[in-house]
This record gives sequence, C-alpha cells and structure tokens, in this order.
Amino acid sequence: MTLRSIDELAENFALFDNWEERYGYLIELGKDLEPMEDALKTDHTFVRGCTSRVWMVAQKGESGGRYHFIADSDAHIVRGLIALLLSAYQDKTTEEIAAVDIEKIFNEIGLSEHLSPNRRNGFFAMVERIKALAA
Repeated sequence: MTLRSIDELAENFALFDNWEERYGYLIELGKDLEPMEDALKTDHTFVRGCTSRVWMVAQKGESGGRYHFIADSDAHIVRGLIALLLSAYQDKTTEEIAAVDIEKIFNEIGLSEHLSPNRRNGFFAMVERIKALAA
C-alpha cells in the first residue's frame, strides 16, 4: 500500500466536486490496502461496532515503539475508511496516535455529513480499536 499522509488525502478529497466522486476515491483508496491473511481474520481481531465485517491487528515495532496496523473489511467503502485511518495512524507511537484529532479530520473531509450513522459509528469503532491496540 502506498500510504499517503492524511493531509494529502484531505486535499485530494477537496478536489472533487461531488460526493459520488469522493466515494469513488474512497473505494480506490481501499483497493490499495495491504493484504490481510485470512488466518488473521478471527473473533479476536474482529472490530465490534461496525455494520460491515472489519478485522484489525497491530504489530509493535521493536525500535521506536511504532505501531503498524493491518486491517480489512468485506465492504469497499469501509476498506477506504480503513485506508483513511491508516494514513492518520500508521507507524506512529502511542503518544502520536493519542494526539491525532481524527474527528477534526473527519469533519474537514466532510465525512460527518455524508456517511450514514452506522458507517460513522463503525468509523469511530475502528478509531477506538486502533487506540486500544496501541495502548
């Protein structure tokens, strides 16, 4: 996966004129996710609170204590949301993860107005899972 910064993604979202194009971009982001082995898709890695099926694992690096996340979903838009989250949290320390204001980013991109309440809840369930894995 070619990971872009969250700022770059926010700028890219602003380039689109309508939400149909933005959803298309979100789906494209999801196609670039790092593959997750089926063996990792277990009850233990399952993210509760999402309407779609989502799995997430974290690997803590030996040097610097940075977390590398691998996640997957059975829904294309949710895979895009995962890619968005990883651009904000990937390869950061516990302190850096805690400092990310994902709600601000979520609002700036416009997702707060254009995601269903269920997808919004799922998005923040994934955020909570990331924070729990990095605690």
